[in-house]
Amino acid sequence: MQITVNIPDEVASRLLHEATEPARALLESAAAEAYREGRMTGYELRTLLGLTRYDLDGFLKARGIWIEYTPEQLDADTEFQRAFVAERSRKSA
Repeated sequence: MQITVNIPDEVASRLLHEATEPARALLESAAAEAYREGRMTGYELRTLLGLTRYDLDGFLKARGIWIEYTPEQLDADTEFQRAFVAERSRKSA
């Protein structure tokens, strides 16, 4: 989808960063807000903006948006890490 937006110059200078292409700046702002409001997942945000998982963390942090991380997700990540380390140890032995 392509969207054309007309913004008066005096307003545009306050909305957009000089170093960023205007279309990209507006896309990033809209996508960040959609993520903040839960209307877009991290995967969708990364795909839309062409970011790696690492880059996504920096992108969100720069905008004061923190990734929701539940205790259940921490437990799952911890278990995955334990299994991964055990498997690597077994293969290298």
